[in-house]
Amino acid sequence: MAAQHNPHAVRSAIWREEAEADNPFAARAAYCRGYDVYGEMLGRASWADMLFLLFMPEAPTPAQAGLLESLALALANPGPRDPAVHAAMSGGVCGSSAASSLMAALAVGAGQLAGAREVFNAVSGWSRCGTNLQAWRDWFAGPFELPGSVWPEPEHAPGFDPRGITTATPVKQTLTCLAAYAAGPYLPWLQQHRLQMETAAGRPLSLTGVAAAALADLGFGPEQSEMLYLLLRLPGAAAHALEQRALGYKKFPFGVVELEHGNGE
Repeated sequence: MAAQHNPHAVRSAIWREEAEADNPFAARAAYCRGYDVYGEMLGRASWADMLFLLFMPEAPTPAQAGLLESLALALANPGPRDPAVHAAMSGGVCGSSAASSLMAALAVGAGQLAGAREVFNAVSGWSRCGTNLQAWRDWFAGPFELPGSVWPEPEHAPGFDPRGITTATPVKQTLTCLAAYAAGPYLPWLQQHRLQMETAAGRPLSLTGVAAAALADLGFGPEQSEMLYLLLRLPGAAAHALEQRALGYKKFPFGVVELEHGNGE
């Protein structure tokens, strides 16, 4: 007898489940890209292995897994001065739910200024220009082509700090660490040509730019990179939201605003 088509079957190349014999709603086994998650991966694979498999069809190489693990550490906490983290702290201090605080961080951290959309644009740059310095110079000269996009044209070279004067020390440290994995061509090339790239962009490299090069080296496209960047920055937002909830609004780190009175006081 020919197998009957089930219109309610889940169609996913990422995930497959086998039901328990006595409960069709409970999984006996779950497979990610063909790997038994609870029977084989659990206790053996890392968080980076699982994260990579969810987005890519094959398991990562040791270099790829190490690169993704170190990138996740570098991005885990942007710090309370970061607008996305600050938004989560605002949610926490006023008693918003956990989901609300994280959604605030996602919304604020989704844009084109040190946000996930900037990573999308920068990864698009790597896809377009690769390791061709002149191609980067031409691209930086703009206007940046975003065919069919609802986003406005970026106001600065994606992956570079529009307010920076010199390259921040953590940016250089992260680039050195990630380039050492040699998981792809872009990070080592960026480390070698950082000064020329900064000259072409007119601004110093940012951590967003390093992240974009790393994600491109891992084989992620612009859409995947945008999503991963949002995800990897959430731990710090969550931690600071909880901390600020406990501290209360009287200890909220508002920026200092100086008012100049007419009498000069």
